Amino acid sequence: MPVKVAFVAAMQREVSQLVKNWRAVEREHEGKTFKFFESEANAVLICGGIGEQAARCATEGVIVLYKPEIVQSVGFAGALDSKLKVGDILTPARVIDAKDGSSAVVNNGSGALVSLSSTAGVEQKAKLAEVYGAQAVDMEAAAVAKSATAHGIEFRATKVISDEFDFEMPPMDRFVSYEGTFRTNKFLGYAVVRPRLWSRIVCLARNSKKAADALCAELFQQLKSSSNSPELHSSLRV
Repeated sequence: MPVKVAFVAAMQREVSQLVKNWRAVEREHEGKTFKFFESEANAVLICGGIGEQAARCATEGVIVLYKPEIVQSVGFAGALDSKLKVGDILTPARVIDAKDGSSAVVNNGSGALVSLSSTAGVEQKAKLAEVYGAQAVDMEAAAVAKSATAHGIEFRATKVISDEFDFEMPPMDRFVSYEGTFRTNKFLGYAVVRPRLWSRIVCLARNSKKAADALCAELFQQLKSSSNSPELHSSLRV
């Protein structure tokens, strides 16, 4: 079933408001089962998991199974520019892979996004901004870009700021599985006995909710502007 656009996100909580009325289906690719959300607006979305490996597998799966014209990386990003605030949208003109310095050019974008293999702390954010001249950092966009490019498919990215330049993230990486899932219960068990983390976790949860709402509103507008189908309004409600 070819589609116009395939969105690749890391976590469902980033896009839950967008896909709440979309049809959820499970399909297999190379022995792995993926959950897809299909829209009447000629779009599909997959939540592939956190990190490069998960993003690559998800992108390959959605390309093979849905043959999209456009592959778009969507989700949360950390600000490398102190002017960017939680909820701000970034549609970069360039996506850089910090692992090897390679980059993908995006039509009609602005600014730069750098993909890192781990969560960036405040000091690392400053270094990334200096080295790459980027405005934001994520963990998946570069992998999505490489898969799309390898298949000759147009790549785009839409990211929302979920943590600002001076926000120190709690230690999250150790709770991400090899498959890219976040072990929430283990993280909560770790955090509950460390009161010094509580205020940061509460702030992160509040910021994530604000960011997710802004991202879903932006993606809704993108789909609305690209389709005049009456089915759009029944399948998309943010």
